[in-house]
Parts: sequence; structure tokens; C-alpha cells
Amino acid sequence: MISKRGFCSRSIAENLVREGRVSLRCKIVRDPETPAYENDEILVDGTPVEAAQKFYFAMNKPRGIVTTASDEKGRKTVMDLFREEYAKMFPGKPVPHISPVGRLDAASEGLLLFTNDTQWADTLLSQTRCHSGAAGDRIHKQSHLKIYRVQVAGKPSAAELEQMEKGFNVPPRVFGESEEFMHAERAVLHSKGEKNCWLEITLSEGKNREIRRMLAHLGYEVMRLMRIQLDKYTLGNLKPGEIREIKPL
Repeated sequence: MISKRGFCSRSIAENLVREGRVSLRCKIVRDPETPAYENDEILVDGTPVEAAQKFYFAMNKPRGIVTTASDEKGRKTVMDLFREEYAKMFPGKPVPHISPVGRLDAASEGLLLFTNDTQWADTLLSQTRCHSGAAGDRIHKQSHLKIYRVQVAGKPSAAELEQMEKGFNVPPRVFGESEEFMHAERAVLHSKGEKNCWLEITLSEGKNREIRRMLAHLGYEVMRLMRIQLDKYTLGNLKPGEIREIKPL
């Protein structure tokens, strides 16, 4: 609940609890799994933890920037970039405690969302589940689709794009692990040149490096990978590195 109120990250909140610095309903707690409710009184070092103002931002993440709070290799992170851009937009204002929603790997670019509203973030990151109902019918929960523009060397055939939509097993990233079944909700040719083309690929899952691994299995090298949409939120005309405020939809 401390992190949900925007006071700090979940990992920091867990440490505060273990250190005995948090009281819940007038009692010190040391178990991070202790249940707390929305209207509970929570204090950290004797100071009440109130619900923070909710912030929602979109960023056009450039290539080469890692989606972490800090990097052991000293690389620039999305949080470094966010703080720089926020200071330009709101000079003199303190940067809110905020985190990226999900991630894009360092070589990928495009739409990345930020918030301190953990419930909203968890909803966006939830994946489609499929299970059998009481009558044996297949029931699908809502999926939060992600749309990418992908530049590849060469030009996949219509049959190969259809194969991506049907899905296939992809070799594991780590030797000894099992193959993974992957598929695209939609895979179409967007534009083409003499030696490469752009595809538009829609996913409903969040498996690690899913697009790159599927295309590599088909024999195609990804040159650029850009996310242009997540659920109802689009990249729009944001330039690389820029941020803008958004409203939760």
C-alpha cells in the first residue's frame, strides 16, 4: 500500500517495513505481506503516508536507452531521460516518484508509459487469459494489444506473415530450457524498399524479445523495432526522447 500511494517503489517499501520504520493502524509491522486497506493509517518514521497525486506520461524511448532505474554498466536509463525532460517541461518542480509501465529492451524504441498509479499499470500489463467456462466454452479476458513497426532485412512472404499469426515454437534463449510457442495477433507488410521492408506487428502477450525471436526463427534480421501503440495509447508525434502528459482512458 505504501508504493500504491506513490510514496516510494515496492522494493524500498518492503525494506522500510523490514527495518521496523512503518506503522499500520498504530502498530509497527515488519512483514511486507501484512494486508493493508485503502483507508488504513500508515506512517513511515512517524509521518503519515498520504495518497500521492497520480501522474501519467508517455515517452518516445530512443534506441540505446535501458528501461531500468539504474544500470550497473553506467548506461543512460529511461529514468535519467525522464528527469531531464520533466525539468524542461516543469522548471523548478520536483520530479514525481514514477516508474515505467513494462519495458522496452535497449535496442528497441518508441512508446513507453510512466506512472505512479500501480493499479493502472498492472491493468495495462495484464495479459489475455483463456480458460474453460462452466459449459465448456472458451472465455477470453480483455487483451491489451501492442502494435509495433518493425524494419527487417529482406521481405517476409505473405505465407511467412500468416505463419506468424498462426504461431509456432521458438527455440529458447537459454540452452536447456523448453521451446516457447509464440504468435502475433496480426502481421502485415507496411512498406517496402529494395533491400528491406517495414512490417506492422500486433501482439497480445509480453514474452521476452518475442518479435525478434519469431523473425529470427524465420531467417530475418530486425534492423529497427518501434512500439507505436499500447492499448489505447499511441506514440503520436513525440520525437525521440520527448515526454508528454496523458490522461488515463
